[in-house]
Amino acid sequence: MKLNQFNFKNSYSELGELFFAAGNPDPVSNPQIVIFNDRLAGSLGINFSDTSDKEKAAILSGNCLAHGSEPISQAYAGHQFGHFTMLGDGRAHLLGEHCTEDGKRFDIQLKGSGPTRFSRNGDGRAVLGPMLREYIISEAMFALGVPTTRSLAVVSTGEKVLRENLLPGAILTRVASSHIRVGTFEFAASQKDTNIIQKLLDYTIDRHEPELNGASNKALAFLEWIIEQQATLITDWMRVGFIHGVMNTDNVALSGETIDYGPCAFMDEYDPNTVLSSIDRNARYSYSNQPKICQWNLARLAEAILPLIDPDLEKSVKLAEEKIVNFSDLYQAKWLDMMRSKFGLSGIQKEDEKLVNDLLEWMAQKRVDYTNTFRDLSSEKALLKNVYQDNGFLSWRRRWEARRLKNNQSRDATTDIMRKMNPAIIPRNHNVEKALGSAEDMNFRPFYELLKMIRDPYSEREYPEAYCSLPQPDERVWQTFCGT
Repeated sequence: MKLNQFNFKNSYSELGELFFAAGNPDPVSNPQIVIFNDRLAGSLGINFSDTSDKEKAAILSGNCLAHGSEPISQAYAGHQFGHFTMLGDGRAHLLGEHCTEDGKRFDIQLKGSGPTRFSRNGDGRAVLGPMLREYIISEAMFALGVPTTRSLAVVSTGEKVLRENLLPGAILTRVASSHIRVGTFEFAASQKDTNIIQKLLDYTIDRHEPELNGASNKALAFLEWIIEQQATLITDWMRVGFIHGVMNTDNVALSGETIDYGPCAFMDEYDPNTVLSSIDRNARYSYSNQPKICQWNLARLAEAILPLIDPDLEKSVKLAEEKIVNFSDLYQAKWLDMMRSKFGLSGIQKEDEKLVNDLLEWMAQKRVDYTNTFRDLSSEKALLKNVYQDNGFLSWRRRWEARRLKNNQSRDATTDIMRKMNPAIIPRNHNVEKALGSAEDMNFRPFYELLKMIRDPYSEREYPEAYCSLPQPDERVWQTFCGT
């Protein structure tokens, strides 16, 4: 069997054994490819062209290790629903860092590949449905233009995993710019050794933003850069109506990518208080709370690197606080610019924020669909629908049209921007659940069909109504579950 499909390096291991546990994935009985992401493999120069499906499944299940792989599981900590916990990869193995021809580096991680030192009595396995959920939602996010980890493959294991019931097991191959998290820095800080934090900071900067090495205060510049990345990411989530569901600090990737697609979902009717995660009982991670939680998580990162910002703790806290407090204004500016694009507004006018918020208020009152409403704004024909004959909307529309006359771009240009910002299709939760339910019965056709639809979300073509419409009452899914 050829095992040179990847160009692996293992720089993370150079941080030292404090940061990881070495160990191979546990073999599974009958690995088979459920889906393989040829597009992603091609873009990364990962070559499985001379590899049979059986051999591919063996490699992507961890039964056989690709050349250069030195599997590890990473240590990290995290605030989970606000409570600090020591954690780590309890069911994941980082096979290595695949290096592309242009010098970029990507973690290749197996998820559900068996217990590790950090498993905390867990079985280290994953079930098919949640692994396919991560695959399809991460691919949707990529197509929507939202920074995200990607999924290279899902492999069924031929084994059952005990959760509420016995369910088919699976392993997902995740591709990420890195798996360094806010929680990784919290873990480093918990060691009470400035040298350890410095080592992690230097590694993260070298890997993600080497230009920061020239900063006069590298730690503060790093914090500012991370704040910028996270504000951009959350703005994109809000743009497409995405609700992460579990914004714990161990789920905040410092690459600026969305990571960990557990009980996540896209909003149907617009309601800023939407919570679809079964474990978020206090609405901590609701749609509207996501910016605030992001700022809270960033404050935990700042705390972790305080000793590196300035040796004078009081001065260090003041410098860090200034950056964290600035997140609110930074995010608000990014959000409003994003909303201007969704509304087809160019330039800046003092009435813009009120115009945006007034439509959002109308949308919440009428319980109209978030995705379809914004897409309809770019179509005169769509605005003839009955829902838009409401007096409240008509009054708002007159103001909107008057504002568009003040644009510093042509109407065609701003309409084109709207169509690039407002998707026509998202992976609606009821369709995702149907596809996953069928997949657990080994009928993958609905999954493949949904995947095909969501890979082209901004096209002007006609999509089947079943993929674009609100769920019927008996189709509605009120909660999503981690289910891993």
